[in-house]
Amino acid sequence: MTTPALKSCDLDKFKPTGVSSRTRFIFVTGGVVSSLGKGIATASLGAILEARGLKLSLIKLDPYINVDPGTMSPFQHGEVYVTEDGAETDLDLGHYERFTRAAISKSSNFTTGRIYANVIHKERRGDYLGGTVQVIPHITDEIKHCIFEGSTGADIALVEIGGTVGDIESLPFLEAIRQLRMELGAARTLFIHLTLVPHLRTAGETKTKPTQHSVKELQQIGIQPDILICRSENPLPQPERAKIALFTNVAERAVISLEDVDCIYTIPGKLQAQELDSIVLEKLGMDLAPASLSDWQQVIEAYRHPKQAVTILMIGKYTNLTDAYKSLSEALIHAGIHTQTKVHIVYLDAEEVERRGITAITSQPHDAILVPGGFGERGIEGMIMAAQYARENNVPYLGICLGLQIAVIEFARHKAGMNKANSTEFDQDTPYPVVALVTEWVDANTGHVQTRSKKSHKGGSMRLGAQPSNLVAGTLARSVYDSEAICERHRHRYEVNDQLLGELQKAGLCVSAYSEEGHLVEMIEVPNHPWYIGCQFHPEFTSTPRDGHCLFKSFVKAALDYANRDKKKAVNETPDLIS
Repeated sequence: MTTPALKSCDLDKFKPTGVSSRTRFIFVTGGVVSSLGKGIATASLGAILEARGLKLSLIKLDPYINVDPGTMSPFQHGEVYVTEDGAETDLDLGHYERFTRAAISKSSNFTTGRIYANVIHKERRGDYLGGTVQVIPHITDEIKHCIFEGSTGADIALVEIGGTVGDIESLPFLEAIRQLRMELGAARTLFIHLTLVPHLRTAGETKTKPTQHSVKELQQIGIQPDILICRSENPLPQPERAKIALFTNVAERAVISLEDVDCIYTIPGKLQAQELDSIVLEKLGMDLAPASLSDWQQVIEAYRHPKQAVTILMIGKYTNLTDAYKSLSEALIHAGIHTQTKVHIVYLDAEEVERRGITAITSQPHDAILVPGGFGERGIEGMIMAAQYARENNVPYLGICLGLQIAVIEFARHKAGMNKANSTEFDQDTPYPVVALVTEWVDANTGHVQTRSKKSHKGGSMRLGAQPSNLVAGTLARSVYDSEAICERHRHRYEVNDQLLGELQKAGLCVSAYSEEGHLVEMIEVPNHPWYIGCQFHPEFTSTPRDGHCLFKSFVKAALDYANRDKKKAVNETPDLIS
């Protein structure tokens, strides 16, 4: 598996090119319960169709009333995934980019809040002058417009409907896709329903009734699924598949079994083995050469046959819900795949470090420490203790977004003599505001100067999306990236304060990357340390299983060196017994 060059910040690929009359639409719905894996199933089907030579677009429609998930708690929603053009989106879009090469953008995620905001804006502008604005047709028409907007230039648009069939919030979306079947016809639209088939261990029986009822819910609003994907603990037996087919009016070969797996990257192969892609293309009237999933087979082979192992200790604010760090966890797994390493991730709540001190860290197995992003003051002192421990004990350290700011605060306090140094996010009265609110920057997407203040709205007001940076020659970061300039995705409000940066540099802090205009710190590192890097951006958003990411690969290699330090020391200290 070869690693391609880093993505550029050229966002022309997101400009609409128009929906072709040949574009087909696959709508994926979910039933019985949430969290069954619609996003992974959708992305996996996309991976197979892409391998057949099709150009895809992938869209997620979310029923919640928030305009986007940017202001939602990670404990409620999980990770907020950031696209290259700066959209704050559902974490399923991360699956889309990890499984396919499709260009994911602001037009790939629409919520009820955004749909209603669009309609209200049009009403105020006078677009509906004289008419009563209603759910049907105005809201459903806007949903269809957004689906077409996100499908520009695609051969096939995969559209995932969030939530569970039967929820009142998702009804307008389901009505909109029902209308699209009537308007576009069966040759251009396909319905896939993902549902749960539970196995009752006490009774020793697999129950199909929840799936039957879920399909009935769809049928009552005018949607007949063409394909069912049945989630279960184990492969679905043939009698149960036949029973589901009989009671749901779906062909038996179109009842697909998808059991729990140890590695999500095996799912494209499992779906292909049951001819899901062939069934889809037959129903859409498309005849294409078979897909080769050889690159996915290489990923699985590397994942299942590591030659070594490391443990990464992730110390953060949201560790009780690991989905809050989904892309980050996957990026570490990708790095393991590309370095033939089994990466064990131990999640540690930063507040536990505050309560127990360094013992909370030393009592956990670790070959490296990672401090991820986050917002708010909870757990901050625990993260600072972790950064100090890593710096003073030569433990590899990677600080991402907030993790960079934590490293700067720690360095200021304990190396630059700035007692009580802090970020103004956590302490407005700190005598040394080494991290402060970024008030002005150039938006790489538009070229316009963006300004913010403490009174600015929270939603959509951060420094977002892909931003270019220049790497400083002779630094570890320059060596890792092997490039003079990079482009990575951002999501933050606060930056290293350039007014105090000179004092930090005099004390030994190395700035290894600056923003393109030169006044924002993008990366820092500590000289004379084996591997200590902080980055203001989120490299995890551009890591994929097939390509990995150079920063995470280097981090895992540093963890391997740390894990093997005692062995190397023992070898070096062993006397030469050969005379």
